[in-house]
Amino acid sequence: MQGFNRINNEIMEVSVLNINGQETGRKVVLNDAIFGIEPNDHVLYLDVKQYLANQRQGTAKAKERSEHAGSTRKLGRQKGGGGARHGDINSPLMRGGGRVFGPRPRDYRFKLNKKVKDLARRSALTYKAQENAILVVEDFNLDAPKTKDFVNITKNLKAEGKKMLFLLSDENKNVYLSARNLQRVEVMLASSLNSYKVLNADVVVITENSLPKIDEVLINK
Repeated sequence: MQGFNRINNEIMEVSVLNINGQETGRKVVLNDAIFGIEPNDHVLYLDVKQYLANQRQGTAKAKERSEHAGSTRKLGRQKGGGGARHGDINSPLMRGGGRVFGPRPRDYRFKLNKKVKDLARRSALTYKAQENAILVVEDFNLDAPKTKDFVNITKNLKAEGKKMLFLLSDENKNVYLSARNLQRVEVMLASSLNSYKVLNADVVVITENSLPKIDEVLINK
């Protein structure tokens, strides 16, 4: 991918950039146990499915015939009407009547083992490494929340217009607020990393001090 550091498939070495897109002269070695494994597509599917299921409110509800307000008077004779038998105006057979087997509020969440989720996150990061879609930048801060400054950072990294995921080692309010209004940019802590966010991004930007955090979360527990 043009504009990104090539990752050596053997040593997984990446140059560290500054926020101006220039090489700092330093290099870091990506952990092969995280960025160089054999990806497991099935656990990726399960982890993404769980993440999306957890986002669902589960509040969809349709009224059944007993919940409709309406007369319970039987509208026609039981037989001989030429159609299906029905009772009151709330019958599902009638226009405006109740719904048969309609949706009810429910909880869509389900459990996944921690080892499965960890393998999924490592698989997602490995795919991004194989696509040369990982950038490592030195830790940075912004003097004040300013969207224009953050847009300049995306331009300097030659990723303007792409979906970008920034992984920070610690909370940084100014960086978060500066990126909040950018539709295709998301900032999150490395400790909160999840497979869906990684796969959904075109470019994953990892700050230098976030790499030990990722190692700690996924390997050194």
